[in-house]
Amino acid sequence: MRDEQCIFCKIANGEIPSKTIYEDEDFRVILDLEPAAKGHSLILPKNHYRNLLELPDETAANAIVLAKKLAIQMKDKLKCDGLNVVQNNEEVAGQTVFHFHMHLIPRYKDDNQKIDWEKSKPSQEELEAIKNEIIG
Repeated sequence: MRDEQCIFCKIANGEIPSKTIYEDEDFRVILDLEPAAKGHSLILPKNHYRNLLELPDETAANAIVLAKKLAIQMKDKLKCDGLNVVQNNEEVAGQTVFHFHMHLIPRYKDDNQKIDWEKSKPSQEELEAIKNEIIG
């Protein structure tokens, strides 16, 4: 299942050259062309899924297992101090290419990168109401 108009489908399936650091029958992992840090990579499934909500459970599980494997390799080879695994869904959440992908971002002390958000302070009652809205 591919989208012929999707640039990530084309990259994942080798139609557009990339700096591939890993490939198997289901995924291609490439270096990001606009990295936040040295080694910033994208995990791309070869099949097209718009986002996490469309991703089959088995593919989602395999993506996180692959992220863990590559994180261990990056810590060893790049000597990074930490690593962010980032996955955005829909434009409001920062998704710019509508093909599921995960960012692996090695982090280095004093790299001056920030992955942050404004924190709020809901009351216990507000948290209870939100909990009930989600599960209720």
